Amino acid sequence: MDYDVIIIGAGMSGLAAGIRLAYFGKRVCILEKHYAFGGLNSYYRLDGRDFDVGLHAVTNFVGPGVRGTPLPKLLRQLRMSRNDFDLQPQVFSEIRFPGVSLRFTNDLNDLIADVAEKFPAEADRFRKLCEHVRDFDDVVLLSDYQSTRETLKEFLHEPMLIEMLLCPIMYYGSAEEHDMDFLQFVIIFKSLYCEGFARPRDGVRKIIKALVKKFRSCGGELRMQTAVERLDVADDRVTSVAIGGGETLTCSTVLSSAGYVETMRFCEDGPTVPADEVGRVSFVETIAVLDKLPQQLGHEAAIVFFNDCETFTYAMPEVPVDLRSGVVCCPSNYEGHDDMPEGLLRMTWLANSGVWMADGEEAYRQRKIDYLSEFKTQARRYVADFDEHFVVSDMFTPRTIQRFTGRVNGAVYGSPRKRRDGRTHLKNLFLCGTDQGYLGIIGALLSGITIANMHVLAEE
Repeated sequence: MDYDVIIIGAGMSGLAAGIRLAYFGKRVCILEKHYAFGGLNSYYRLDGRDFDVGLHAVTNFVGPGVRGTPLPKLLRQLRMSRNDFDLQPQVFSEIRFPGVSLRFTNDLNDLIADVAEKFPAEADRFRKLCEHVRDFDDVVLLSDYQSTRETLKEFLHEPMLIEMLLCPIMYYGSAEEHDMDFLQFVIIFKSLYCEGFARPRDGVRKIIKALVKKFRSCGGELRMQTAVERLDVADDRVTSVAIGGGETLTCSTVLSSAGYVETMRFCEDGPTVPADEVGRVSFVETIAVLDKLPQQLGHEAAIVFFNDCETFTYAMPEVPVDLRSGVVCCPSNYEGHDDMPEGLLRMTWLANSGVWMADGEEAYRQRKIDYLSEFKTQARRYVADFDEHFVVSDMFTPRTIQRFTGRVNGAVYGSPRKRRDGRTHLKNLFLCGTDQGYLGIIGALLSGITIANMHVLAEE
């Protein structure tokens, strides 16, 4: 079979790229090695319940009529409407550190006011930081690395405030340990604090089904449970894509959302990837079903980013799970979600992927049981009578992530080095998704659109 474009991976970026290209008449085929769409943001069914994977919240939310931000831009590019995603805004979220908490909503002014109350000496300096972030050019594709921690010290004098601002931003999008590029910080700061959180009532499947339906209506082809085995290369170009069963597909261009390291492994004689470009950041997450909604039990925040120390450490821990910090998510704490039939409480921690990968099956199962006990202990901090309402739980680990997404080390955010123009060493092979550099659901959709526009549609 011959196509104009083959896309590796039916995640958010792959589907968005496919829609954009198929809309303009390109012969597009998306190859997905698993049975489920969505990639890092998917869902599965267990004992009659749907569980989201990856989705805590859709970031970059703005209300109807707001222009010039990522959400309306991508809807326009995909020829889709707000109703297709059915996004409902958060109530509020929190950042909790020892002795102090900050509350934020989808209005930046609320965070500015809370910073002024909790850190009065930093009020003017924080406003200046917000102004700097607002004016910073975050759509530039090529820029020099700038340390976020060093940049924040130029604006803020209170170390704990710096740590508190970094905690949600790094948890929601840093592939780099300890620090991050300031450009990446700006993108995520805007998506979390300037725009905000929302969630479809039916979870991520609402978005996935809308994207798949749109892609197919534009004439695109989806081949599920079809793994790429090899990219054949000649004269600095991909000449064909080998898939299971000995079949070979040809195309003019390949877009890969599989990740840089993973894509290079498909290539014949591909370049050796330096160790510092292999992602290390991964997570363990436990999802608990409750017989009441968390807000009925006194917990009203949509998301809580917590850290038990004054200093926030964001790195692969030496132990299996770093319990010092994490994320607590309640999918029902969004507008219009207060009549959901059951409550959900999700808790996410940084994890050591090597430990989880090395376990034998019996040791792996036992480790999950042990950390379910830790989860219950921490959950009581947010829902006091948690145990009385606990129904069932499930857990995913770095091992789960690697198995179902192919990401080396279960590295959710991929390589620390992003390739924002999507280019690789081959003239017709481009990256979209996580390793292009736009993160989150909205970021991934924009990544697919951007790379499709830049390297396929603009070439005409």
